Parts: sequence; structure tokens; C-alpha cells
Amino acid sequence: MDGRLLVFSGNANVELASEIAADLNVNLGRALVGSFKNGETRVKIEDNVRGCDVFVVQPTCPPVNHHLMELLLMIDALRRASAARVTAVIPYYGYAKQEKKTAGREPISAKLVANLICTAGADRILTIDLHAPAIEGFFDVPVDHLQAAPLLAGYMSSLHIPDPVIVSPDAGGVGRANRFRERIGAGLAILAKQRPEPDTAEMLEMVGEVEGRTAIIVDDMISTGGTLIEAAAMLRERGAKEVYAVATHGVFSPDAVASIGQSRLVETIVTNTIPQHDNHQQARISVISVAPLFAEAIMRIHKDLSLSVLFS
Repeated sequence: MDGRLLVFSGNANVELASEIAADLNVNLGRALVGSFKNGETRVKIEDNVRGCDVFVVQPTCPPVNHHLMELLLMIDALRRASAARVTAVIPYYGYAKQEKKTAGREPISAKLVANLICTAGADRILTIDLHAPAIEGFFDVPVDHLQAAPLLAGYMSSLHIPDPVIVSPDAGGVGRANRFRERIGAGLAILAKQRPEPDTAEMLEMVGEVEGRTAIIVDDMISTGGTLIEAAAMLRERGAKEVYAVATHGVFSPDAVASIGQSRLVETIVTNTIPQHDNHQQARISVISVAPLFAEAIMRIHKDLSLSVLFS
């Protein structure tokens, strides 16, 4: 790709986009992203992008529909302005929990969103820790799927926790937890849960030994915090000395932070794929930046280099 590298941002996570641009040693592209008086989203690209290699940083985090529309309109505007290539950088992919039908007459929302992004004109997708890896196949363009595990595992290793055990909060996350376990050299435990209704989790049973050890719950996202709180309570009842939690995406519904602050979790570690507020520190929530990882991936995509080194 001979064109200049440009990075633009919607309003979803300007701070992360600015960090990425700074790591790339480029200025964040100028764009007007706002609303008309009638509430419709307004986008105008103010830099010349003709022939450029453009990256749009925009997680589709709450308010999801608004941020998704900003992303779609920015991609369309860039295509119509003759950008050579447009890569949608989506640190958090909204609607990812709806990647399959769980009952009759339900949509597969994750697939519909993928169709919208491709139709808008994205040539490539760069994301991290999709809720369901199968979502990669929903896109008709190349997808680079990064992992936050090396960053999160590095942080946990720096704490020098003796005899840790990695805990998967459900059967679906066993692979993720096992890869994390291999990175820091720890044991593995698995919790079984059921969801009697959306956003509600009940812990049923546990496989593995946690008595007298420090448990580290590994998940991809934290929404209501119910799963973590129930898991931490069960682990302490089973004799765990301390309980930590790590996750890539801190969605945090309105009551989640307060609930986590009152829980038995020693510390909860998330990344900045979604903007976090200062009051999270009161709930013992720590934030790790993924900006260097995305910056390296963007530079490698721009130069047509392999991204495999980022997964080691």
C-alpha cells in the first residue's frame, strides 16, 4: 500500500484512538462526527484521504446503535472520498452475544452488523477478543483478530502470585482459560453455570481444586458483573485464598461497578477497548491499554507484514 497512513476516530473511544495515533507517530485525522438537530448522525471528513490507507477506530460500545451508525457513515464517507483502503478498527464488537439463535424467531444480530459494515465499504476488519470466534466468518472481508491475553497475563505475572489457579466461569471459556493458564504457569478450574434469563447467571458446580490458592477468573467481557460476583463467592466458599478477575472488555452496565466494589474480588483487570471512568478505581478495577498492540497491528497491516508475531 503506497498511500499515506491515516487514523480517524468516531466518538466511541477518542482517547484510545489518540493513543494509537501517538504510538504510530501520526496526527489523528480531522473529522466532524456529531448530530443534526433532528438527531440524525452527521459525518464530514475534513482531511484529504484520496489514495490513503485509512484506519477508523470505533468500538461499538454503549450507546451501541449510535456508535455503530457513526462507524458506518464514516466508512461510507471515506469510500466516497476515494480512500485507497478503509480498515474498520473495532476494539469492541457490539451485538457479539447474539451470534446464534437460542430460540425461535430471533435474529442473528452479529451477522447483520457484519453485513452492514461490509456494505458500508470496509475493506478489512481489525478487532480483539470477539465474544465468539465464529463471528470472523460473518465477514466477507479479511479479519485480523487480536488477543489481549499476552497483555493481561503479563500484568498478572507481574503480581508474582504464588500457586495461582486459572478459573473459567463457564464451559464455553475453557479454551480461553487454558491458554491463559499456559502463559503464566498455573492450574485450571472450571465452573458450570446456567442463564435462566438474559444477563442473569447462576453458578451450579465446579471442577478443579482451589483450596488455599489464589483464583484468577478469566473471561472475555464483563457486563452486569453477575457471573464474576457469583463465581468469586463460590470460589471463596470452596477455600480460595483470594480471587482476581481479568477480562478484555469492561462493558459495565449501570449497577455493575457498585456490585463489583462490594464483591469479594481483590482486583478486576480490564483493557481500554471501552472507555472507563475514574470511579472504577473505587471498585478496585484496573485498566490496561491495548493502544500499543493496535498500533503495531495497524503498522503491520499498512506495510503488508505478518501479524503472527503479535500472538506469541
